[in-house]
Amino acid sequence: MTVKILTGWQKQPSKLNIQGTIEKAIEAITKEEVDLKASGRTDAGVHAFGQVANFTTNSNIPIEKIPIAINTNLKKSIRIIKAEEMPEKFHSRLSCKKKTYRYVINNSEYGTAIYRNLETHIPNKLDIQLMQKAVKYFEGTHDFKAFKASGTSSKNSVRTIYKAEVKEMPDKRIYIELTGNGFLYNMVRIIAGTVVEVGQGKLKPEEIPNIIKQQKRELAGKTLPARGLYLLNVEYD
Repeated sequence: MTVKILTGWQKQPSKLNIQGTIEKAIEAITKEEVDLKASGRTDAGVHAFGQVANFTTNSNIPIEKIPIAINTNLKKSIRIIKAEEMPEKFHSRLSCKKKTYRYVINNSEYGTAIYRNLETHIPNKLDIQLMQKAVKYFEGTHDFKAFKASGTSSKNSVRTIYKAEVKEMPDKRIYIELTGNGFLYNMVRIIAGTVVEVGQGKLKPEEIPNIIKQQKRELAGKTLPARGLYLLNVEYD
């Protein structure tokens, strides 16, 4: 499914959320209460092109009709784009092998009014070459303790980043893209903030390995706003 997340994925009492909204839409067409399991939670303000979620149903609705049926009961900010039958053992989070996130920065002088909630505006010119050099230090298996927010529930902060890139687009936008086997709470936004500080001349690319090694959050960059973050893709075997 593709989801523009404005209120956060996970169900919370008395609060708007993506999970609960989709569950109600599924119940409306199947007459069943379902427990929707996503590939991962996304915070309020984060967007998703490639979120994946699974549920169990006894409905006889043809599988190819399910996205259309659910979408008729959803607000326009949430779209289901595909449905597939999967083995009973499939779990959208536990079966996931790789995820790709993109952080979008508008590096133009004045920014934009139309896309203000879909990217982060940084008016001062960033040094793309330094950022491209810095981001490569994140590739590999590391303990990313310095790049997780306080309140992270996961005790193990070791993750593998398979690919890390900084892309300069023709429209003065910059994409920071990370593909990994998993991500800690706010990890992508903190890595992006650290790479931006390199682009601003506040850090040197060569300082990144030491920041990773020291495992101290205060050495890394700021956590960039949620509005610039996108879940692009989730991969399975």
